[in-house]
Amino acid sequence: MDNQRVSSAAPFVRYFDVDSADGTRLRAWTNDAEGPTVFLSNGLGTNPHAWPSLLRPDCGVHVVSWNHRGVSGSAQPVDGRVDLDAFIEDAIAVMDHTGIESSVVVGWSAGVTIAFELAGRYPERVTGILAVAGVPGNTFATMLAPIRVPPVIAKQLMVGVARTVSVSSRAIAPVSRRIPWTNATANMLRWSRVINPAADPAELRTLLQEFCTTDPAWYAKLALGVSKHARVSLSSIDIPVTFIAGKWDMLTGSRDMLTASQRVKDSRFRELESTHFIPVEFPAIVLDELKLLLARVG
Repeated sequence: MDNQRVSSAAPFVRYFDVDSADGTRLRAWTNDAEGPTVFLSNGLGTNPHAWPSLLRPDCGVHVVSWNHRGVSGSAQPVDGRVDLDAFIEDAIAVMDHTGIESSVVVGWSAGVTIAFELAGRYPERVTGILAVAGVPGNTFATMLAPIRVPPVIAKQLMVGVARTVSVSSRAIAPVSRRIPWTNATANMLRWSRVINPAADPAELRTLLQEFCTTDPAWYAKLALGVSKHARVSLSSIDIPVTFIAGKWDMLTGSRDMLTASQRVKDSRFRELESTHFIPVEFPAIVLDELKLLLARVG
């Protein structure tokens, strides 16, 4: 299958609400497909449309996930709490609500940190991990790796960017919400190679339309919440794990993902000619690797 488009079937998402441990209402979602259940820990502020290969009725896997606090229908917590502990509580709440006792967990970007932390705290709930463009913790230190920015400086720079976005969102939000996401504007990102040209423009457009409904200040708050978490210990990880890295990923260094892979016994590592947006750039490869991982777990 490799980088072929996975199916011509129309994508499908069913949404439902779940209450987290602190009472925050979460907008959860599923593809309602037949097959083994996988639990998806998405990138911060993103939505189901980042995963076109997993939204097909004939994809062969039953996906369950949720939108993060304050994003795409999920409520903002009353106390503003958006740290790693809160994200773990949210994940467990969705798993419990949907009757998932244990499953493979798919993570993207900062969602990889959540996936590994979930496996560390609740090893009986996680049978395998597919880590896509993300490392287990200390995410900000791996940014800007393709242009060889030292980790300490990269973290300071990117935390500074997030804080700047947080305080200047009144100027940014009206602009980001009015961007006319069409196939033409999606193609501009593809042609500029901000996102790999392999991405389907219609799928990319749908992802970005929904993504831009989130206030940039809230997105920055989510990111800063995760940035405080140190590297996750991998010494206790004894389950099948696959890492998929992007060679041109400015947000998660491929070398850091390789290093993490080398710390997990018998893990699989694959590097693609991609950016950070691997799920929408190479959806068929993501589905192939997920099915290989499920076979290893099975």
